[in-house]
Amino acid sequence: MTRLAICPGSFDPVTYGHLDIIQRGAKVFDQVIVAVFNNQSKAPLFSVDERVHLLEAVTDDLDNVTVDSCSGLLMDYASDMNAQVILRGLRAVSDFEYELQITSMNRKLNEEIETFFMMTNNQYSFLSSSMVKEVAKYHANVSDLVPDIVEKALKQKFKQS
Repeated sequence: MTRLAICPGSFDPVTYGHLDIIQRGAKVFDQVIVAVFNNQSKAPLFSVDERVHLLEAVTDDLDNVTVDSCSGLLMDYASDMNAQVILRGLRAVSDFEYELQITSMNRKLNEEIETFFMMTNNQYSFLSSSMVKEVAKYHANVSDLVPDIVEKALKQKFKQS
């Protein structure tokens, strides 16, 4: 049986923290689908298609990782994909409290799919997409926070605005 994990998120934009979880998840699971969701509570900088493209570019070297986008409930998507696991990254205790609520609801929706939490590398424990966007908006250096292609995309976005 193939161990398939879904790594969901808004990835607006993908950071080295996200990439750390994806790369390490790819070592644990046979296949990882990075699923881009459009979080209605956030105003995204990048379109879903742009986020998918950036994720495809930065995970191109990972043979067992694919990128997809979806709307609707994560558990419906995971079930449709025959996934056994939801892979989530944690940065700090504050993340755990939020993730516990989501995981509890997901478990109520489908108790057959487990959630695995993976702690991000300490060097990325402070990192969030929101923080990256805020720093990039003011043209500060984000080269140690995001891959080159993402840095270029951020510069282009903030050049336009």
